[in-house]
Amino acid sequence: MEIVHPAGKDVMGMTVNGSIPGPTLRFTEGDSAVIHVTNAMDMETSVHWHGLLLPNFQDGVPYLTTPPIKPGETFTYHFPLIQAGTYWYHSHTMLQEQSGVYGSIVIEPKKPSPDYDTDLVLVISDWTNEKPMSVLRNLRRGNEWYGVKKGTSTPLAKVIGEGAFGAQLNFWRQRMEGADLADVYYNAFLINGEQSPRYPELKPGERVRLRVINASASSQYWLTFGGPPPMLIAADGPDVVPVPHAKTFIAIAETYDFIVTIPQSGQIELKASVQDGSGSVSALLGNGPVLAAAAVPKPDQVKLMEQMAGMKMRMGAPAMKFHPGNEDAQRMKDAWGMKMDGMGAMDHGMDHGSMNMHHGMDMKPSTTPVDSSQTHAMPGMVMPMDSSTMDMSGMDHAMHDSTGTGMDMDMNKGDMAGMDMNAAYTYDYLRSPTSTAFPADLPRRDILLNLTGNMWRYIWSMNGVPLSEADLIPIKKGEVVRLTLNNLTMMHHPMHLHGHFFRVLNANGDYSPLKHTVNVAPMQQVTVEFAADVEGDWFFHCHVLYHMMSGMARVFSQEEERDPRMAGFPRSKLIKEGEHPIQWGMLDAMSDHATLQLVSTNIRNKLMLVGEYGWNQRMEGELTYERYLYDYLSVFVGANAENEEGETLEDAKLTGMAGIRFFTPYMFNLDFRVDNQLRPRISLEREVMVLRGLILSGKVEYQIDPGVVNNLELLGPDALERGYAQEWKWNAGAEYLLSRSFSVKAGYDNRFGGGVGLSLKF
Repeated sequence: MEIVHPAGKDVMGMTVNGSIPGPTLRFTEGDSAVIHVTNAMDMETSVHWHGLLLPNFQDGVPYLTTPPIKPGETFTYHFPLIQAGTYWYHSHTMLQEQSGVYGSIVIEPKKPSPDYDTDLVLVISDWTNEKPMSVLRNLRRGNEWYGVKKGTSTPLAKVIGEGAFGAQLNFWRQRMEGADLADVYYNAFLINGEQSPRYPELKPGERVRLRVINASASSQYWLTFGGPPPMLIAADGPDVVPVPHAKTFIAIAETYDFIVTIPQSGQIELKASVQDGSGSVSALLGNGPVLAAAAVPKPDQVKLMEQMAGMKMRMGAPAMKFHPGNEDAQRMKDAWGMKMDGMGAMDHGMDHGSMNMHHGMDMKPSTTPVDSSQTHAMPGMVMPMDSSTMDMSGMDHAMHDSTGTGMDMDMNKGDMAGMDMNAAYTYDYLRSPTSTAFPADLPRRDILLNLTGNMWRYIWSMNGVPLSEADLIPIKKGEVVRLTLNNLTMMHHPMHLHGHFFRVLNANGDYSPLKHTVNVAPMQQVTVEFAADVEGDWFFHCHVLYHMMSGMARVFSQEEERDPRMAGFPRSKLIKEGEHPIQWGMLDAMSDHATLQLVSTNIRNKLMLVGEYGWNQRMEGELTYERYLYDYLSVFVGANAENEEGETLEDAKLTGMAGIRFFTPYMFNLDFRVDNQLRPRISLEREVMVLRGLILSGKVEYQIDPGVVNNLELLGPDALERGYAQEWKWNAGAEYLLSRSFSVKAGYDNRFGGGVGLSLKF
C-alpha cells in the first residue's frame, strides 16, 4: 500500500513494482514463465494470469486453485507459454484489482510478424478515490448517489417530461427503477495510469500494433479512432481475420489488437468512451494536429426504457431462490425471461436495411453438432430455456452487423439513441482465420446459465443462485461443454472462463472466434462452447468486479481428487466470500426528532437496529433479525420499545414481534407483523426520485388491538374513535442528496411534528 494520485488526490492504492498499472511482462511463445510475486502488503494477495492456458495450480485464484500469498511471502509461478498474444494479470483477492493490482502481458509468437514496426500496450482502467469496500457498501445499501453524480439517473420528472410514464410504470411493476447501464461513479478513467497520455515517439509512417486491454473493475467502453479505420487483427489473444473497425465495444477483461499507421502529419486520437456516457479517456499517437476520434452519443436511458417496455419483456428475474439447493445447471426450468407475445415491438425504430431477418427457428438444446450460425441466430432476444422444444417460428432473428461496429443499429440515429448500447450486440465481425469447430464424435453437454440480479440489494447470481449457495458444476474430461448465457438483467455481464478458450458461436459457423471473455448484453443471449481438456477447478464469473463479489460466479470442476498442495486452503473460503456481512448506518438530525439506523447484512441475513427520538419525548426503538427467503420476501423476529403521547421514556413498553416483509410490484415495502399481545400491524412505504438528487418518501402504518375491540362494552362504544383500539402513524418527507454521505431533509411525522435537518450515511 502506498500513496498514489491517479485522479488528482492523494489516496492509498496498491501498486505492482511501484506503479499502476504494473509493468508489462513480455515473453516469447514456447518459453517458460518464471514469475516471483512478493507480497509487501499487510494482507493476503494473489495474481491471476488472465487468458493464459496453464496448469490449474498456477491459475492464481486463492483457495480455489492456488494458495494465497501471505504478507511478507513470495510465491513463484512457473508455467509453459503455449500461446501468443495480448493478455493481462490482476489480483483475485477481494477488491484489490480496483485498487491497482493489474498489468499487461505480451507473448510474442515464435516467428515475429512482419505486419507492423512496433507495438504499444494501452491498459484502460477506472479509478475511484473511495475505498473499494466503501463502493460495495454503497451499492449494497441502494444509495442513488452514483447515478446522480454521473448524471445517468432518470428521475420521474424527466421520465414524465419525455412522455415515458407508461414505460416507468411497466418497470416499477417488475420491481425495476429504470435502465441502469453501469453501477459506479469514477473519479477518473485512465490509459496506462494517466488521464491523457501522449506518445510522440511514434514516427510518421510507422505501423503500430496497439494492444488494448480493458482492465477496469466495472467500466466498459466504446473505442473510436481518428483518421482511417484501424485494422482489427486479434481478440483476447488469438488472431482474427483482419477487418477495418472504427468503432469497437470493449467489455471488461477483453483485449483487442489493432494496426494503425501514424500519419505524416497529425496525431491519431484513440478515445475510450464509457458505455453509460459518464466519461472518456484518450491517448494521442504521433505529432502534429489532432485527428479527433468520433464522439459517441450519450445513451438515452429513457428511450431505452421505452423500448424495453414496448417488448413486453418480463425483466428483473430474482437473484435468489427459495430453495437454492434445487439448482440443476444442466436443466434450468425457471420461467424467467421474455414473454413471447408482443415481440413485434422489437423492430420499432430500427433501420431494417442493416438487419437480416430469419424465421422458423427450432430452438432445441442438442448433444449433437449443429450449425453455429444457427445457434447464435437470435442475439437480441432472450427467453427461459429447458430441454423441451421451443418453436420460435414467426419471430425475427439473426440481426447481422453491417456497419462493422459490433452493433446492428446506427448509433447516430436519434431514434435509437437509447438502444445503441444494448440491443442486438453481436460478435459477428470476429472470424477465426482457421476452423475452431470440435470433432463431431466428441461427447457433448449443454448447460444453461441465466444471469440474474437484484440492483436494490445488490445481489448477482446465475439461475437465481449466488455462488455462496451453489454447488460445483461437474464436467468430464474430453467432452465439449456448450454454455448458453441468458442475460435477464439490465446490465452488461462480461463472462470469463479461467484456463480455457471458448468458441463464441456467431454467424461465422465453424470459424467462430476463440475468446476467454464474452460480453452478454442486457436481455440478450450468447452461446459459447469449450473443450474440457484440463483437470482442476476452473472459475467462471462476471468480470464486473462488484458483480463477481456479490455472487455472479460458478466453479467448473473437472477432477476426482483435489491437488494435495491445496490442503489447508478450503474452496469455501473463496466460495463463501459473498457471505461476509457488510455494515452501514444512517443518522438523521432533524429539528423535531433524530433517527439512528444501524444495519449488518449479507445475502440471506439482516440485523437492523432503528431508534427514533422526538423532542416531544415520543420514542420508538426496534431491533430485528431478518431472513430473506428470496429477493422480495423475508421473515423477521425482534423486539420493539415505544411510549405513547404524553408518556416519558420510563413509560416505554417492550414487546416482541414476528412478521414478514415483502417488496411488492410497483416497489412498495410492505411490513406485516404481530406482537406478543397479538396486535397486528401493517405498514407500507415508498420513495421515488422526482428530480435529480431530490427524493420524496412516505410511509403509513396501522395497528389494531383485538383485545380492545372485544371489550367495547366495557370501554364504551366510542373507544375506537378515542384511539384505544387502533393507531395510525404516517410520515412524508423530501431528501436532497448533497454527496454520497450527506443530504438535507425536510418532512412531517404525525408523532413528532414537522422539521428540517441533515442526514449522514456512514
